[in-house]
Amino acid sequence: TMSPNPKKTFQFMIVGGGIAGVTCVEQLSSQIPSADIALITAGSHIKAVTNYKQVSKTLEEFDVEERPSSVLEARFPNLTVIHPAVKSLNTQSHTVETADGRVFGYEKLCICSGGRPKLLTQDNPYVLGIRDTDSAQAFQKQLSKAKRIVIVGNGGIALELVYEVEGCEVIWAVKDKAIGNTFFDAGAAQFLIPSLEADKPERAAPCRRPRYTTEEPAAGASQTFTSGSALGPDWHEGIVLRGAEQVGHKHSDQRMVRTGFVARTHPLTVPFLFPFHALNFSSLPVGTWPVYILLTNGKTFGCDFVVSATGVVPNTEPFLHGNNFALADDAGLQVDDHMMTSEPDVYAAGDVCTACWEHSPLWQQMRLWTQARQMGWYAGRCMAAHVLSEPIELDFCFELFSHITKFFNYKVVLLGKFNAQGLGPNHELLVRCTKGQEYVKVVLSGGKMVGAVLIGETDLEETFENLMLNQMDLTQYGEELLNPNIDIEDYFD
Repeated sequence: TMSPNPKKTFQFMIVGGGIAGVTCVEQLSSQIPSADIALITAGSHIKAVTNYKQVSKTLEEFDVEERPSSVLEARFPNLTVIHPAVKSLNTQSHTVETADGRVFGYEKLCICSGGRPKLLTQDNPYVLGIRDTDSAQAFQKQLSKAKRIVIVGNGGIALELVYEVEGCEVIWAVKDKAIGNTFFDAGAAQFLIPSLEADKPERAAPCRRPRYTTEEPAAGASQTFTSGSALGPDWHEGIVLRGAEQVGHKHSDQRMVRTGFVARTHPLTVPFLFPFHALNFSSLPVGTWPVYILLTNGKTFGCDFVVSATGVVPNTEPFLHGNNFALADDAGLQVDDHMMTSEPDVYAAGDVCTACWEHSPLWQQMRLWTQARQMGWYAGRCMAAHVLSEPIELDFCFELFSHITKFFNYKVVLLGKFNAQGLGPNHELLVRCTKGQEYVKVVLSGGKMVGAVLIGETDLEETFENLMLNQMDLTQYGEELLNPNIDIEDYFD
């Protein structure tokens, strides 16, 4: 139980120094400059949004930078940054205890504690998750001694890794048929694969040909591709990802080749991991590799370590004990359309929460930087509105899902139900693809545009965003909608 006398009570308390928490602090400070605000964070650094650009009604671009928390305190005189992390929360007494035993009170609390990598197995020193700068640096250390690693997962981070790691054999275990499945369908993946063969921007790098083996390889054929650049915030910029082999030129014309296997497993089954002693391989010398991975297609590989890149788990632990939070199926804190949890005066934003209001038909939650910023900003607005007794509407950014990023050096824009999420059979796709230049996919339902994937400099994002927001009936245009000889903007101004 907590000591009933908190050291100090703050009007607003934010837990977590990531994008959601910091954005929430900024928003509260700008709306109520006199408010007493505390930010509780484990580390001495926070993540700040920089170079923010509103690209269109819903699309935004920004960079993420790590900065000392003192920078925030200098900007907001009424902000107190408190270390270390939260140990426990008592929603009844409105108090929080930090890891060093101090107790602080709050009037309104916003939990922005983020998510952590979903690991295939807990407490195995050879299984690493990558989620943030710290884990990326730990990974860099491990990699320097590695000759072979296995990457499991096919989200953005897994794709970046496969592309970025040098001088080390990479085996890529993928669950879905399309690479980068969270973002792309098979068509987009096909479009990107040739770009894997193109030379990537100048860097001293070996020519790499990961070998992708699917479960049923075509008779005698093994496809080979080399690898392309990265998704989202460039977390690997400034981190040298290089394995133990110093891969150099053997002869001037013949470079070292790295092979990797996409050991594609059956849909919806995940590879199993065993520490070495759990497996009896008569054919393997004991202890050749510290860890072995057995995939569902029956193949087993030994490696130095396994990188688990299969999504995130909301960080709710310190907050649940003794309280009554409603949790969503994905273990996130349920929040309503004012970012409020089921506990009074407690809000949540970013990866730790699950949006449980009735979604707009064109929006879905994805645990991305963009949404962490939007939710943190909106939570700050809601907290201020409640204190000032002002009405508040669900923010416009939740009308239409939109995300802008880079992939293999192409600009990528995702809008609405870009992968026809939840639409069932009742939708049609229009696709236009110019090899090496652009890939445009439109998802139509009932004659209206409900989603799009734009890869390359298509210049269609604002037009398509408007068509989705206006829900204009496009039946009469049919295939002409993507006719490259028609300037579609002239139609819909």
